[in-house]
Amino acid sequence: MRRVTLFVNGSSKNGKVVAVYGTLSDLLSVASNKLGIRASNLYNGKGGLIDDIALIRDDDVLYVSEGEAFVDPQSEGKAAEDRSGSHTDWLTLNIGGRLFTTTRSTLVSKEPDSMLAHMFREKDVWGNKQDERGAYLIDRSPEYFEPILNYLRHGQLIVNEGINLLGVLEEARFFGIERLAEQLEVAIKNSHPPEDHSPISRKEFVRFLLATPTKSELRCQGLNFSGADLSRLDLRYINFKMANLSRCNLSQANLCCSNLERADLSGANLDGANLQGVKMLCSNAEGASLKGCNFEDPSGLKANLEGANLKGVDMEGSQMTGINLRVATLKNAKLKNCNLRGATLAGTDLENCDLSGCDLQEANLRGSNVKGAIFEEMLTPLHMSQSVR
Repeated sequence: MRRVTLFVNGSSKNGKVVAVYGTLSDLLSVASNKLGIRASNLYNGKGGLIDDIALIRDDDVLYVSEGEAFVDPQSEGKAAEDRSGSHTDWLTLNIGGRLFTTTRSTLVSKEPDSMLAHMFREKDVWGNKQDERGAYLIDRSPEYFEPILNYLRHGQLIVNEGINLLGVLEEARFFGIERLAEQLEVAIKNSHPPEDHSPISRKEFVRFLLATPTKSELRCQGLNFSGADLSRLDLRYINFKMANLSRCNLSQANLCCSNLERADLSGANLDGANLQGVKMLCSNAEGASLKGCNFEDPSGLKANLEGANLKGVDMEGSQMTGINLRVATLKNAKLKNCNLRGATLAGTDLENCDLSGCDLQEANLRGSNVKGAIFEEMLTPLHMSQSVR
């Protein structure tokens, strides 16, 4: 009597040992009962179809199908393993000389599109180099790789104190772990203190002034003083270049020799301020009030407001001897009773400017726009040579 072991086609589990007798049909009937299928074909271990019972030998292993082609149980077992996600084999990574032990599933499952997933999804597909202990060699920083491995393990970004987030971000980008890179970018942004653009108060600025020698230039370039009360303060020699002084109260302040180049003074109050030798090139003082200001320096140092925007300013009664207002814009400005002796107004826009009662002796108005300007009650005659090119 011959005995054979029967398996369902494509499987090597739950086999049944049966006796061989009678015809091939009798054996197929026994296989149907034992395996719970409608047995139709018999195959040997190499996939050969058995069509005669005489071909069966004692202790043969046979595979029974319901009519489908032969399936190798070994390849099917590997496919089933892959389908079940069984990447549980352990492996060791040598990252910059430091060893990390983890599972293949950790490297593959969390970020399936990452470089690490592509490297270790299939065994030896990339031909990864290994050291003498079998650890896979990767030339990256172990310090920055550790948070990445922990993220792949549990999905949380945890970085120990003292680890530079920028370094971890670069590693995340290198390995193509985009979701982690996005989290790191947010963490880096939140770790920086927010930029403080709030205006500097009078109290804060007075503290700075008291700590600075009188003749030293205090650097306030680009600072925000919007709406601050700086009235009656000694602001000599201070660099306010490109500072925001809009709506500032600078009345009665001493701004002698200060640098206000390209500063924003729109809507500011400078009534009665001392502006001797001040530099206000290309500054914006539109709508500011400069009534009764003193621009005249007895030593001969001239205030320079070349190219300044002085639209609608009120400079009534100001002392402006020798001032440089070349190519400045004074449209709709009020300059009543100003002393403009020897002032440079060449190319200046004086459209609709009120110059009533001004002293323009020896002032240079060549090329200036005086359309609609008011020249009533002039202290000295205005000669044609002063306004003709």
